[in-house]
Amino acid sequence: MRDLIQYAIPGFVILLVAEILVTVRQQKDFYVTKDTASSLSMGIGNVIISAIIGKALVFGALSLVYQVRLLTIDMTQWWAWVILFFAEDFSYYWFHRTSHSSRYFWASHVIHHSSMKYNLGTALRQTWTGNLSGAFIFWLWLPLIGFSPIAIMTMMSISLLYQFWIHTELINKFPKPIEFIFNTPSHHRVHHGSDLDYLDKNHAGVLIIWDRMFGTFELEQKRPTYGLTTNIDSHNPVRIAFHEWVSIGQDIRRAGSIRAALGYIFGPPGWSHDGSRQTTKQLRATQKRLANQEHKQGSEVTPV
Repeated sequence: MRDLIQYAIPGFVILLVAEILVTVRQQKDFYVTKDTASSLSMGIGNVIISAIIGKALVFGALSLVYQVRLLTIDMTQWWAWVILFFAEDFSYYWFHRTSHSSRYFWASHVIHHSSMKYNLGTALRQTWTGNLSGAFIFWLWLPLIGFSPIAIMTMMSISLLYQFWIHTELINKFPKPIEFIFNTPSHHRVHHGSDLDYLDKNHAGVLIIWDRMFGTFELEQKRPTYGLTTNIDSHNPVRIAFHEWVSIGQDIRRAGSIRAALGYIFGPPGWSHDGSRQTTKQLRATQKRLANQEHKQGSEVTPV
């Protein structure tokens, strides 16, 4: 079994250089040298870790479940690949959504959101701990129902290949039918936005239909502010890779109870036992309350 991502690396480099050249010619602010260097370092680290242990861990877990499969799906049939495409993309949506709602998975995924720029280099800013922390569990139902591990991992690679090119600001929007069905640069720019209206939206891999179906879709209205709600302000790859894991450890030490400690590990990002921080849901509730207060105060003003 060969990793399609490794074969695609030359293509990634060519497209990245091409986008940089276009960006320079158009005098855009899409790239910063140190930021891009950090993204490339994270991508290289991801490839190395995956080659040494990550892919073997995922393949082993999928193979183990495949031994107790309920069915055996014949992957020589075209329809099997069509079903697997939708099933894998559905799995990716829930993995991605959970990675924004559970801090345990966010600790690995936050790396991808840590750049304050949005470009093809950002697409390569990948986690070093994702597979090691068990992200693959969201795909374990696929070998259970009969899809072969190699077929599953091939489709997972195809999904990641698709997601590379949507990390760009050079493409505005496609015709409405495409924007309605597929994940596009416009939809994914929203996902990388740290603006409150954009937080935890558009978790799609290839198909945006899942976000539309499950209430997490948001249309791009303005250029997003990229990065995190609290940026780490570091280009050090090691800090980028592990800063959230370190923060979880620090929060556990001050938790004061097992329940609070579990909240810091598995609760949503921003959760705190003492209210010192806010989750996305709490931030939106605060925004709504303030807006209602302003509206109420405005309606109470006596006309002159």
